[in-house]
Amino acid sequence: MKRQIEVFTAGCPVCEPTVKTVKEMACDSCEVTVYDLVKQCDDKVCVDKMKEYNITSLPAVAVNGKLLACCQNRGVSKEELAAAGIGKAI
Repeated sequence: MKRQIEVFTAGCPVCEPTVKTVKEMACDSCEVTVYDLVKQCDDKVCVDKMKEYNITSLPAVAVNGKLLACCQNRGVSKEELAAAGIGKAI
């Protein structure tokens, strides 16, 4: 059984190096699927998987159905925005 690697991308210059790295590192035991969330998928499986993995920022990588730790709990949050002073008078 092959290792299932899913790469979620926006097809942008920030994401493309991750896609390239994953593809370069992949071996014969790896099956790599790249989901471009800008283009989306005809059957919307990429959007469903994004929600299932709770992806909040891109790029993101899941291996064998589990979002890698480096891709978790990132993205913009209200708490971080408030801590940066957004919404508070100067």
